[in-house]
Amino acid sequence: MIIRRYLVKQVVSTSLVVIALLTLIMMGGRLIKYFGVAAQGRLDAGILFSIIGYRLPEFLTLILPLGFFIGLMLVFGRLYVDHEMAVLNGSGVSRNQLARLLVPMTVVFLAVQAMLMVWAAPWGIRQFEELTTNQAVRTGFDLVRPKEFISSGPYTIYAGDLSEDRRNLKDIFFYQRADRPGKPDIMILAKEATRIELSNDPANVVDLVEGRRYEIYPDRPQYSQAEFASYRLRLESDQEAKFQSTEVEALPIGQLWDNRQDPVVASELGWRIFVPFSILVALLLAVALSEVSPRQGRYLKLFPALLIFASLIVALMAVKTRISKEEMGIWAYPLVLMVYAIAAALFSRKQKLAPKIKKQIQRVRS
Repeated sequence: MIIRRYLVKQVVSTSLVVIALLTLIMMGGRLIKYFGVAAQGRLDAGILFSIIGYRLPEFLTLILPLGFFIGLMLVFGRLYVDHEMAVLNGSGVSRNQLARLLVPMTVVFLAVQAMLMVWAAPWGIRQFEELTTNQAVRTGFDLVRPKEFISSGPYTIYAGDLSEDRRNLKDIFFYQRADRPGKPDIMILAKEATRIELSNDPANVVDLVEGRRYEIYPDRPQYSQAEFASYRLRLESDQEAKFQSTEVEALPIGQLWDNRQDPVVASELGWRIFVPFSILVALLLAVALSEVSPRQGRYLKLFPALLIFASLIVALMAVKTRISKEEMGIWAYPLVLMVYAIAAALFSRKQKLAPKIKKQIQRVRS
């Protein structure tokens, strides 16, 4: 029990530090990208951290297994370098027994990974898409800057001049892409515009003066136009409407199961169900690959082991692509995991038998 508490404390603390560093690196790059988009006027800076929060579970689905594996490698490597593993082995505790002591903790990590993949990541993607979609409507005119084209969702807006209170605009160009095939794109040119605020109405309402409205069909050489002295433009922001994502990564697990006959849906369903078990494979690989001589240092086998574990993730991603193209079945996920698990067990057994074989050879020679 004392050994288990000691190992769990070491692995959990090390893994959390590694996960935090990897998250900071990956999310830091994404945050810089979003700051750049906000600086260009295409995103409200006030929702940046909300976006990062919604995208975090998606990133953690890949960071957590990697961070857990690195944590295991560092802890086991330190046990060898500090001769603690030799003391434990001398006390009758093998590294396989140490691995069994870590199984309950590994199951906890597996449960967290499953929660991220089955619920948290899809929920975060749905919230992110809903936020950005609503943002596109809400900030269509809020982000306008003089003499700059501003793109926000399906809208592109240009104003030659803008008053200090942002209510009056001049030399207006407005373009709205069609939301579905067969519908025309809308283009409006106007001399002036005034923003109207209506109580209990979240929509953007703008009164345009002296302009033209064009309906353009992208798939055929046809358009219609109409001149107007005044025209009220309304950009709806239906906050009561339920947002429905079309991205398969954002679909709830129940919806994936109901549509599992579709190969793309089946690939995503298998990804969410089987990838969490890579946590167990990480434990087996770490036990097999972490043995080092005290003189070699704990980091000697870290990089090769990382490549091996990364190849597992890449193999699972390749399987996902193949299943989506109907080149494989969903059975390929557990097959890949079993291959790596068996390889780890065989390698660990080979290392265990190597000293005995060496002694037998020496006896035969003598």
